[in-house]
Amino acid sequence: MKKILFYFLIFWFLVACQKSPKIEEVRVGTIAGPETELMKTAADVAKENYHLQVTIIEFSDYVIPNVALNDGSIDANMFQHAPYLKNAMQQHAYDFVAVAKTFIYPMGVYSKKINNLALLPDNAIVAIPNDPTNEARALLLLEKAGLIRLKEGSNENATLQSIVLNPKHLKIKEMDAASLPRVLDDTTLAVINTNYAIPAGLVPNKDALLLEDKGSLYANLLVVNKKDVSSKKIEELIKALHSEAVKEKANDLFQGQAVSAW
Repeated sequence: MKKILFYFLIFWFLVACQKSPKIEEVRVGTIAGPETELMKTAADVAKENYHLQVTIIEFSDYVIPNVALNDGSIDANMFQHAPYLKNAMQQHAYDFVAVAKTFIYPMGVYSKKINNLALLPDNAIVAIPNDPTNEARALLLLEKAGLIRLKEGSNENATLQSIVLNPKHLKIKEMDAASLPRVLDDTTLAVINTNYAIPAGLVPNKDALLLEDKGSLYANLLVVNKKDVSSKKIEELIKALHSEAVKEKANDLFQGQAVSAW
């Protein structure tokens, strides 16, 4: 009887082991704040659907997450857009690949004087951010609106000197990005980042005359080392990030102003 019980217990132990899937771990770097909250939601989805343990490593600056990815301390990071990544790879010879887009926090064109870009008068004053990344971003959005044309290939390196056509003779003024909502009374247009628009009482998807869409260069990215591009756990992490649960969380965190870029 004892032998039968012994073999019975062994049998059920082996069955239990077979039913318990192996738990893989992926270490992901994020910047403390909303992006970390999104990754926490993705971690819940990954654990439930793919038996993947997502360990989140929080950082407080924009340099260390790429250093950590390069030295193998983490397997992926989620905090940067394509122009930032390109610059970091050029400066440090990182062998990284962006494997997925996440969300865009769209820059928009705002006005208190017109309600349609077709009504923009000649010689209008247009305020844009004065830092290089956001200046280029604003100029690309003005080009998308058909208000200017940039030198071919300008992209994330665009400056005022990149403008080759300005048919309305717009007077484009560079200003501190944080001050742009405050100059709407004194300009015809201002191109404003979402993180400055919302605190100023602007609702991007209602108040902007034009917003960036999912084709923007400035979608945040999930980035890995080139050797890990085909990793099963990275593929599962992407599926979790692109889940409805993460979309809903982004909608809550960003008051409906985050645009899914996939």
